[in-house]
Amino acid sequence: MVFSSLTFLFAFLPIALLGYYLLPQKLRIGFLLLVSLVFYAWGEPVYVLLMVVSVAVNWTIGLLLDRSVRRKKLWLILAVVCNLLLLGVFKYAGLFWDVVRPLFAEPLRSHTLHIRLPIGISFFTFQSLSYVIDLYRGKARVQRNPIVFGAYVSMFPQLIAGPIVRYVDIEQQLRCPDISVRAFADGIGQFVYGLAKKVLLANAVGLLWTEISSAPAASGIFGAWVGLLAYTFQIYFDFSGYSDMACGLGRMFGFRFVRNFNDPYIAQSISDFWRRWHISLSVWFREYVYIPLGGNRKGPIRQVLNLLIVWGLTGLWHGASWNFILWGLWFGVLLIVEKLFLFRALERIPRLLRHLYTMLFVMLGWCIFALPDFSAMSAYFGALTGIRADGFLSPTAAAWTIGYLPLLIVSAAASTPVFAVLGQRLKRYGWFPYAKLALLCTLFVLCIAALASQSYNPFIYFRF
Repeated sequence: MVFSSLTFLFAFLPIALLGYYLLPQKLRIGFLLLVSLVFYAWGEPVYVLLMVVSVAVNWTIGLLLDRSVRRKKLWLILAVVCNLLLLGVFKYAGLFWDVVRPLFAEPLRSHTLHIRLPIGISFFTFQSLSYVIDLYRGKARVQRNPIVFGAYVSMFPQLIAGPIVRYVDIEQQLRCPDISVRAFADGIGQFVYGLAKKVLLANAVGLLWTEISSAPAASGIFGAWVGLLAYTFQIYFDFSGYSDMACGLGRMFGFRFVRNFNDPYIAQSISDFWRRWHISLSVWFREYVYIPLGGNRKGPIRQVLNLLIVWGLTGLWHGASWNFILWGLWFGVLLIVEKLFLFRALERIPRLLRHLYTMLFVMLGWCIFALPDFSAMSAYFGALTGIRADGFLSPTAAAWTIGYLPLLIVSAAASTPVFAVLGQRLKRYGWFPYAKLALLCTLFVLCIAALASQSYNPFIYFRF
C-alpha cells in the first residue's frame, strides 16, 4: 500500500512542503524528485526501480531524438515499443496468457499468470510517451536535465491516479514554478474540497453500492437502480476527488495541472460527457491515437474504425479485463451512433430529455465497468430490467434507500455546478472569505474524523 491517509496528511506532506520551501529554488526540483520516489517506494519498494528505469530510458531516447536527423523515427519507434512493452508485461500479460493458454497442453493450460501491477503505471507511462512524441513532432524542447525530467514523470501529487500531465503543458513551470501565497492558498482549498469529495461522499455512498451489488436481484428493480446510482456517484467523487487533490497539491508546489473534470453529469450527450470526464485521458487519445490514425478526415468508414480502435484502447487502458474492453466499445458505439445519426436529432429535443438519455447510457456503462465477472454483470442487468429481480423494491433495499436519501441528494447537487455558482454569487459579500475558511476547516475536520473511523476507503482508480 501507499502511505495511509493520515500518515500522508500529517507526516509526509508537511515534511515535503517544508523541505521544498526551505531549500533554494535551484534545489527544489531535485527535492521534489526525491520525495516523489520515496512516496512511490513506500508502496512499491521493488517497482520504484522500474520507474527509475522508465525515466532513464525515455530521457535517453529524448536526447537521441534531439541529436538525430535521419534516425528520429527509429528512436520514436523504440520509445513507443519500450513503453508499450512495459505496460504489456506488467498490465496485460495475464490477460494475454488467459487467451492463449487453452492452446497448450497440461500442465501449462491450468497454470495462471499473476503479475503484481505497479501503481499508476498507466499514468506515468503515458506521460513519458507524450514527451517523446511531442519531442519528435517538434512541439516540445528536449529536457537535458535528468532530475527535472524525473520530477516531471514521478511527481507524487498526480503520480498514482492522474491527471495525465503532458510535458508541453508544464515545461515552463518546471523551470519556474509559480510560488506564491495565493497559489498555495488556492491549492489548499482545492485539496480540501477534493478530500471531502472522496472521504465524505465517495466512501459513504460506495457502501450502498457494495450492499446492493452483492445481491441485486433481492433488492428489486428500483433497488438495483438505486445501487447503480450510488456507484455512479462513487466513481465520480472518487476519481474527481483525487484529481482535485492532485491539482491542489500541484498548486502548493507551484504547478498548475490541467483540469480533469468539468461537471460531466450535466452533459447533454455522450460526446459532451466525454468532453467533461477524465479530460486528460480523452485529450491524450485524441492527440496521440485518433488524429494520427486519420481522425474524421478519411471518410465515415475510416472514422468509425478509428473510433472503435480508440475506444477499445481506452477500455483496455483501464485494466486487463474483458469488461473494460466491453465498456470502452460501449461508449465507442454510442459515440459513433451520435456522430453519424443522432447529433441533429439531439439538438431538437428538450435539454432535460437529452440529459436523461445521456445519464441512462452512462449509468449502464458504469454497470459494465464495475463488474469484471460477466455472470455478476448479467445478474445486475437482469435486476435492472426486471428479468431477474425479486419484485420492485425489497424492504431491505427500501430501508437502505431511505437511510441514504439525504446523502444521495447532496451527491446529486455536488455533481453539478450549483455550489460553485453559489460561491461566485457570494464573493461580493465581505464575510465570504471568512465563511469559506470556516467551511474548509469544517470539511477538513470531518474528513479526518471519517478517515480515523472508516475501514472502507478504496481508491478505484489506483489500480489503473
